[in-house]
Parts: sequence; C-alpha cells; structure tokens
Amino acid sequence: MAYIAAVLGYLGLLVFIALRRARTVHTQDDFMVAGRSASWQLLVGTLVCTWIGSGSLFGGAGRAFREGFSALWMSAGAWVGIALVFFLAARVRRIAEYTVPDLLERRYHPAARVLGTVAIAIAYLTIAGYQFVGGGRLLNILVPGLAPEAGMAIVAVLVTVFAVSAGMISVLRLDVVNGIIIIASIVIAAPIAYFAAGGAEGLTTALPETHFTVTGRLGISAALGLFLPTMLLLLGESGMYQKFYAARSGAAARKAVIGMIVGVVLIEVLIDATAIFAAADLWNDPAFRGPDGSLDRGATETVLLSFARHGLPMLAGCLLLAGAVAIIFSTATTFLLVPSTGLARDVYQRFLRPGADSRTVIRFQRLAMIGLSAVALLLTTRFESILDMALYAYTMVGAAVTPALLAAFLWKRASPAGGVISISAGIATTLLFSALNSLGVERIGFLPTEYDYVVYPAAVASLTGLILGSLLTAPPRPDQVAPFLSSGGPKEG
Repeated sequence: MAYIAAVLGYLGLLVFIALRRARTVHTQDDFMVAGRSASWQLLVGTLVCTWIGSGSLFGGAGRAFREGFSALWMSAGAWVGIALVFFLAARVRRIAEYTVPDLLERRYHPAARVLGTVAIAIAYLTIAGYQFVGGGRLLNILVPGLAPEAGMAIVAVLVTVFAVSAGMISVLRLDVVNGIIIIASIVIAAPIAYFAAGGAEGLTTALPETHFTVTGRLGISAALGLFLPTMLLLLGESGMYQKFYAARSGAAARKAVIGMIVGVVLIEVLIDATAIFAAADLWNDPAFRGPDGSLDRGATETVLLSFARHGLPMLAGCLLLAGAVAIIFSTATTFLLVPSTGLARDVYQRFLRPGADSRTVIRFQRLAMIGLSAVALLLTTRFESILDMALYAYTMVGAAVTPALLAAFLWKRASPAGGVISISAGIATTLLFSALNSLGVERIGFLPTEYDYVVYPAAVASLTGLILGSLLTAPPRPDQVAPFLSSGGPKEG
C-alpha cells in the first residue's frame, strides 16, 4: 500500500498544482513559453526532466539489461547533441519565436513550416505515447490486477489534465522538484543494486562478457544506430528550443545548456548502470524471458520499476517510483505541448485564423491537446517496445527536421527549396522504412529495416536533398539569412 500511496499521492499533487497554476495563464506567451521569463535554474530542471523520459527509464534501461554498457551509446548521442546546442542557444533565444516551424518558415518557406509541423507531430506523439506505455506498466507493477492498457488510459487522462491546465508554466515550475526527485532516487538506487549484485565479481560472473565492452554484442553499426538518432533529435528537439524561447535572456539559455549536460550525463549513466546491476540478479528470472528462453524486450524494459518494487528498501523504492512518475509526467506534458503549440501557431493561427486573439488560440490548443493525447494512445499499438518507438521518433525529427534547422544557422547557401526538399525526404524515408518493418520486410538490399538502423537511409536522403536542392536552386534572400547567421545584436544579461 505504501508504494501505491506514494505514486498516487505524487500524481495527485502534480495535477493539483497544475490546476492552481492555470489561473495565471492569460496570454499565448504565458501558455506556450511561460511569459519568456524563466531563469537558467528553472530551465536546467525542465530541460533535464524533458529529456530523461520513458525512453531512458524503460527503453534505455531495457537495452542496458540485455546488452550492457554499450546501451550508453544512445545516451552519448544526447551528450554530444547538448554540447553542440550550447553554441546555438543564445542565437535561438534572440530570434524569440514560439516553435521550430516558426524558424523553418522564417528561414525557408511556408511549406517548410507545414512539413516541420507534420514531422514533429508524428515524432512527438510517438514519444508521448510511450510515456503512456511506461505509466501503464508502472501502475500494472503496483496493481497487478490492473491491465497495462487500462493503466495507460489513466495516465493519459491525468497527463492531459496536467498539460491543458497551465501549459509551459506548469512544466517549468514543477520540473525543478521533479529533477531533484529523479536525481535523488537514482543516486540511492544505483549503489544498492551494485552491492546486491555482489559487486564487480558478481556482475562479471552473472552477465555475459560483452556487457562490459565498448560496442557490446551487436558491434559498432548498432552502436551508431543508437548514437546518431539521439544526437540528431537533440539538435532539432522542438521542446528544448521552445524552452529556450521561455528564457529571460540568451545568457540564461546558455547557462541552462551547461546544467543540462551535467544533469543528463549523471542521470543516464546511473539509470543504465542500475539496470545492469539489477540484471545480474534477474538474468535467469523467467519473468524476464520469453517462451523460447530468450530475453523478452518488453519485460526487460520494466527492470527499474521491478527493482524499485521488490529490490529496494521501501522508502528508497517509493522515491524511485515517484521519480518514475516525475519522468513520465514531465516528458509526456512537453511532448503534448510542443505539437499542440505547432497546430495552434503553425496551422490554426498562421493559416486558418490569422486574426485570432490569445484566448481563442489557447482554447484551440487545449482542445488540440485532448485530441492529440488520444492519437498518441493509438500510436502505441504499432510498436513492440518502447525502444522501437523511441528510435522511430528520434529518426523522424533527427533526419527530417535537424539538417534543415542546423543549416538555417550554419549554412548561408541553404535555399528555400533545399530546406523543403530535405524535410520531405527525411519524412518520406522514415515512414517508408517503418512501413516495411511493420510488413515484415527485413531489409532493402543491404539496408536493414529495423529501427536501430533507419537513421542511416533517412539522414542520407535528407542531407542529399538539402545539399543538392540548395545548390541547384535560387539562393535565399539576405533578409532570410541575416537573423540566423548574425551573432550581433544587443548584449543580453
């Protein structure tokens, strides 16, 4: 009962605070970018909590259980991506838009805005969907009689209420507390799991030797198949850019990126390490293996929650489960907020109701969140595991949006046509390989269709479209380029 009380109590607290914060929302700036007044400390908390979602808690931990420390290639992609973002953060904040598609239209063409909105919506609803899957699994572990599908629906409703209430304001204010809980819970859990496994000797005895090699059992191509989608997603991650717009200054945005690097490295290393330590005890447990005796992907993705419930002292277990709730809620809220902001800004306000006032746009966005939450639930039926969902979503943004977005800031010759072609090629290739995978087609020529490898053809198609499309068409106007490549402007504190 203590575990159930801890989780339900924290869920209730999150929703209650969000409902109270809803009274402070009056304008689009309030709802979408928290009034552009966030300090760097607030941004660190929310950036870390947004990134450390079910992809890390379930997908990354499950991969670490099955393959060992080579699972950190997925995390390393984020670390490199965050470091690169450091050099763009102040420039992004200075432009002070609302969404990444705002930037794409300003640098390229209205078609780039629409295509960017489509890519981000597909990817982010997939990410929101696997937060619901993670929440359903969490409730199922606490209440075995509750089907995971019913738990998913409960979590989806609560997350939607939380997101609809106050938008970005509710996310920013609570993520500092969420971040503290996440860090404290995993810092406590990791050493307990290590000593329970028998230390280094127990780990090397119980687990395969490849668990402790750099590229693991599957080799460098699979490692890079984890690294590249994560890095490319991070470089084009709309939720992060939207939070840069919420910063009170460019300097605050840059400080937040430094804090994000420290927080993400610490938490993701500890998450994967804890999963590996727990695997030493659970390696031969039938609950984590399928009928043929092989490791079950879905079951191994619950390793941290199972360890919290059965392998930790009660207080530490309650804290880790509360941390899981914080991870799921924070990430799901952001990944509903971003596509709904895109629909409100990039479709409704841009094309359908250009003269709509703030209250009308906010009302539309809240209704959109409800509909998008339902779509996210439906998307969960297309995938076998959270890791597959994560890699698909990461590739959709990383291949379709990131090349054009980075070129907007870094390549003067990137043309309107090149940007549109790049985004189109990334979307089409990712959808094609996903469809082939769903149909049971294992490869096209030498290219596997598994989600671990889709980034290769998708990124090549996007980059080829960007480069050839730009070089073979008219260059952009000077006024399209100047705001993105200039490092001047007033100094910000």
